[in-house]
Amino acid sequence: MTASERPRVGVIGLGSMGMGMATSLVGAGFETWGCDLREQARQAFAQAGGRAVATPAAMAAEVEVVLIVVVNAEQTREVLFGDDGLVPGLATDSVVLSCATCAPEAVQALGAELAAHRIALLDAPISGGSAKAAQGQLTIMASGGSVLFERLEGVLDAIAAKVFRLGDELGQGSQVKLVNQLLAGVHIAAAAEAMAYGIRGGCDPHTLFEVITQSAGNSWMFENRVPHILAGDYTPHSAVDIFVKDLGIVHDTAHRDKFPLPLTAQALSQFTLASAQGLGREDDAAVIKVYPGVDLPGAAANDGED
Repeated sequence: MTASERPRVGVIGLGSMGMGMATSLVGAGFETWGCDLREQARQAFAQAGGRAVATPAAMAAEVEVVLIVVVNAEQTREVLFGDDGLVPGLATDSVVLSCATCAPEAVQALGAELAAHRIALLDAPISGGSAKAAQGQLTIMASGGSVLFERLEGVLDAIAAKVFRLGDELGQGSQVKLVNQLLAGVHIAAAAEAMAYGIRGGCDPHTLFEVITQSAGNSWMFENRVPHILAGDYTPHSAVDIFVKDLGIVHDTAHRDKFPLPLTAQALSQFTLASAQGLGREDDAAVIKVYPGVDLPGAAANDGED
């Protein structure tokens, strides 16, 4: 694909994931516009070679493809249809990628509303964390018309190592993402509980980590998140409040259908407790701090600061 054939791309939400996605697009040669309310984020993106704006409306006429990397369906809707939103300025036949974790029916509703404006939607939630985003190595769980995948091939290649095509029906990507978030949240909560239990029982935390990562009790989340605990570094790569939100969506969609999710409910309770204790903006590994009488490693482990 030559430079003249590449679509002009916008990324709305230059947080830990969106910034990495936007800079990956710049690195792949796309003319990329980035939008964020925070001036610091806009300045950082401009320094990385992007075009930075403060509102979605300010980029709408300049782009053909827009990735919305915000917190939830409500924010996605606000970006599209709210004051200074995208839709009035977007050309017909533009494509929007919804990357937030949302309930499937919320994505379906957004797709129907955008279709009335002759704008296409790809249901495209993401996974991989800030490091993978910065490397252009995300996993995307996508659903939508096959023609969209063909049209977006270069964009998707720039930001993802793996794109799962999950059918034509909007909402299927989001449903798979909710399954992933169920497992991720439960695994983080379980890793925190296991480490707290081991430390309280007298285990050396570094030795415990070494043993478990070489044993059947290991998980990807244990191996990825426990080093944050060992370092006493709770700088948020994915915050506690993200799992309050995401497990809340999982729980609510299951509750609506009277489908029991007891492990999800318990993990959600743990993350909610951590958030209520003022840990919501810390890394999700900080859920370990809810356990009493545990001498956590690292000088910053118990300072309670963001």
